[in-house]
Amino acid sequence: MRGALSILSSATALPSSVAPPRQDRRRHRHSSSTTTTKPSRNPNPKSKPQFAASPLTSHSRWDDHRSLRYYTELASKHAEDGRFEDFLTIMETAVAAGVEVSEILALLDGESVANGVMKLIDQVYVDSAINTLSHGARKLGIEPVQLFDKAAMESLRRECSRLLKCENLEQLVSLLETLAGFQFPIKELAKPSDVINLCITRRDPIAAIRFAQNFSYAEMLVCSIILEFGKKKDLGSALRAFEASKQLSTPNMHVLRSIIDVCGLCGDYLKSRVIYEELIARDVIPNTYVLNSLMNVNAHDLNYTLDIYRKMEKLGVTADITSHNIVLKSCCLAAKVELAQSIYKEMQRLESEGELKLDVFTYSTMIKVLADAKMWKLALGIKEDMASSGVSPNTITWSSLISACASAGQVEKAITLFEEMLQAGAQANSQCFNILLQACVEVRQYDRAFRLFHSWKETGFQQTMTQEDAGKDLTSVSSRQYTHIASRVPFRPTTSTYNIMMKACGTDHLRAKALLDEMITFGLSPSQMTWSILINVCGGSGNLAEAINILRLMRQAGIQPDVVAYTTAIKVCVKHKNPKLAFSLFAEMRKYHIKPNMVTYNTILRARSRYGSLQEVQQCLAVYQEMRKAGYRPNDYYLKQLIEEWCEGVIQTENQNEAWLPSHTKDFGPQSLLLEKVAEHLQNSNNESLSIDLRGLTKVEARIVVLAVLRMIKEKHIMGNPIQDDVLIILGQQETSCPLSKDGIGVKESVVRLVEHDLGLQLREISGSPPQTSMKSPTRRPIVPRRLMVTRESLHHWSRRRSGASTITRFYASK
Repeated sequence: MRGALSILSSATALPSSVAPPRQDRRRHRHSSSTTTTKPSRNPNPKSKPQFAASPLTSHSRWDDHRSLRYYTELASKHAEDGRFEDFLTIMETAVAAGVEVSEILALLDGESVANGVMKLIDQVYVDSAINTLSHGARKLGIEPVQLFDKAAMESLRRECSRLLKCENLEQLVSLLETLAGFQFPIKELAKPSDVINLCITRRDPIAAIRFAQNFSYAEMLVCSIILEFGKKKDLGSALRAFEASKQLSTPNMHVLRSIIDVCGLCGDYLKSRVIYEELIARDVIPNTYVLNSLMNVNAHDLNYTLDIYRKMEKLGVTADITSHNIVLKSCCLAAKVELAQSIYKEMQRLESEGELKLDVFTYSTMIKVLADAKMWKLALGIKEDMASSGVSPNTITWSSLISACASAGQVEKAITLFEEMLQAGAQANSQCFNILLQACVEVRQYDRAFRLFHSWKETGFQQTMTQEDAGKDLTSVSSRQYTHIASRVPFRPTTSTYNIMMKACGTDHLRAKALLDEMITFGLSPSQMTWSILINVCGGSGNLAEAINILRLMRQAGIQPDVVAYTTAIKVCVKHKNPKLAFSLFAEMRKYHIKPNMVTYNTILRARSRYGSLQEVQQCLAVYQEMRKAGYRPNDYYLKQLIEEWCEGVIQTENQNEAWLPSHTKDFGPQSLLLEKVAEHLQNSNNESLSIDLRGLTKVEARIVVLAVLRMIKEKHIMGNPIQDDVLIILGQQETSCPLSKDGIGVKESVVRLVEHDLGLQLREISGSPPQTSMKSPTRRPIVPRRLMVTRESLHHWSRRRSGASTITRFYASK
């Protein structure tokens, strides 16, 4: 359809004979400026000259004012009818005849021309039509904007609004680019924020940059575009916008700061480092603000933050108060209290020398460092430094001070600080109220927490004092002395408030449920933490079924249980000695792709107090190995005790079993291979040929591994699986590699005593010769590990003994 508008793209070219000579044009301009042109007499004034019939070979016709008006009226009519080819031809001919453009524009019917322009705008390809019309007008020395009156501009604005509403982004940006090229005020035609928001929604950073470059403040718009993509967590689009913006100008520090901040918003701090390294490689020195953003994004990495802080001086960049505050923040995140105190003292020194001026953020950050370390007295000392420097605490400062006292169990001091904050005119927020309630819960003052909660909810926080106490320091006035209400601070509970109060319910699950209902009535949505707390309360009350039911209700309410909720439910199952349900929930976590954390693993490994079957041992060992593979370092002492107890169940003499456990369980090494060895053998329980590798184990560990394999063999035989082969036991290379215990018994003697004396099995020692090798060396020879073999016949007879079977049966019955 663009071809339908091609007629507008070619203005009629007049032959050279039509244009008047240059000197005639000069004479015409001179005469028109000095004398008044008189209209020529026309014998028939009603008759109008025909433009197409006379080729205007001279400028005489344009000297007649009546003729000039006639042709301008004709041009206006052509424009109104949408015949812009004829309109441009008349205009071009008039200019060629020496008529001033201003004179032509003054005689044109602006309303008619505007109506024609409006018809153009209503066409489908308005950008092509506007482009053609504007080029034709510019050839005549006419600015396209002069052809658009208020109504035409409004029509153009409606067209832009239509494209915006239809989300036709490409056509909208192309049209605005065309209009901007002809000096149209595109800011009045389309709101920049609306166009940019459409680009963000459509994830089109290139269109956004194309639109932004039409403004004189393009760099500010580019920063806004990058930040908006960052808020959407769309780092890829933000980086594409950043690369596209490089074509606008040299590296801009505002844009650099924006893209680094977006790297932090999207959690890709490594990308911010890459951007910084690229700048340094191009010999571009970032300014203070860019380096501050870089440090802030990497504040979780104290070493990197300090490295950038030290490089600022080498780069010749001055570190301001924000730079120092970010370093303090990094110390706070890393819990480096001493380093933070050292930096704070250095900042105080710089302030005394007039190089810095500490602000409220400096003091608030330092108070937060001390509050996290529960150094509430030192935190109050920072408050005194603020007073001496003339810096007024803000709400964040007061919250940190209250938190410092609350976390240390100083409830009374926390409440006093809260009252002092209100007296100072600071605006209390819900966090301050929650800190006070949490302080009461931490010291188990549950009744006080509920009294404060109900009082604040009904009347707000009442700040009261007597007239004689009005001029005293609020910290020295007890709240019991107040008799006159001075003010009330409104209190609005949050989800965190109700979570705290549910913890204050202790084991009263009915009260906790009532709080949940009240929370929903209040218009608040329970969080995952809310449901987890409710599960814990129900479990503490002994109602295991209700605790598990709440886990199901979470999913029905549209909230996916997280690792905290499942761990809490598993903890309740362990507490009520229901390992089967605990392992069922653990398997359900895998079903919903919820990764267990260290608390989950430790809780599930404590689910069983004793083992009764091979399957249960394999189940716990599988959890243990999964925990190790996930990168957690388990405390396996308790698990080793359970494995040893299960293994000792194969000993026929019960007195020996009881005497063994208390005297030898502490003989495990700190990084023992016991559990890995047991898991390896039990996982390979389907192999017909068993080989027990005891290399690297202590005497007690070797005994447990052998017992584990023998018990596995016996359980499988009871289930109907025959013994197919001998059992091979591999010892160390030589006896000196296995140190003797305190009673002088080594690994080999311990295994022989266990197998032959305690279990009555037949044991043979296998002597092997070194394997053949083509390399002959008189000094180095292959070392063959020592091996023992438990015969298949003795294993068969042993597994059929009634006493042994009764031992297994007793263990199963105990479960």
